[in-house]
Amino acid sequence: MGVTTYTHETTTPIAPTRLFKALVVDSDNLIPKLMPQVKNIEAEGDGSIKKMNFVEEVISDRPSARYVIFGNSPIKYLKHKIHVVDDKYLVTKYSMIEGDVLGDKLESISYDLKFEAHGNGGCVCKSITEYHTKGDYVLKDEEHNEGQKQGMELFKIVEAYLLANPSVYA
Repeated sequence: MGVTTYTHETTTPIAPTRLFKALVVDSDNLIPKLMPQVKNIEAEGDGSIKKMNFVEEVISDRPSARYVIFGNSPIKYLKHKIHVVDDKYLVTKYSMIEGDVLGDKLESISYDLKFEAHGNGGCVCKSITEYHTKGDYVLKDEEHNEGQKQGMELFKIVEAYLLANPSVYA
């Protein structure tokens, strides 16, 4: 098994505590509300396992179903194991442990996020993503870039919602 690590930073005018509450603490409720392709997020066991289920779309001219697409693959669900949620230091650590995105080449993907104050009440979100591959597979930058693109899409949707609703999570 190999590990490939990427780091990323993004800034936003949203305060770090608001963004943390929206993206981490209340994500089970907020994400399905803002993203129609997400059917729901279910907590399993003691709540440290979260399963994100995607809506199945039926295409009218074909009897087959279509799911959200990641790269060239349909996504039916993603399952995450939550390791840390620290609302004092605004840090979360979790791993994708199951789901169509992992395919036959990835064992898991680990995420380490930190939300820090930046500028005039804004925030910088720092992330470290580790891809744990199976065997001697070497992750391609394009594969990471697709995942990064999906993550930034979610980030921008939540950011827009918080900007339009300044009292939410205040």
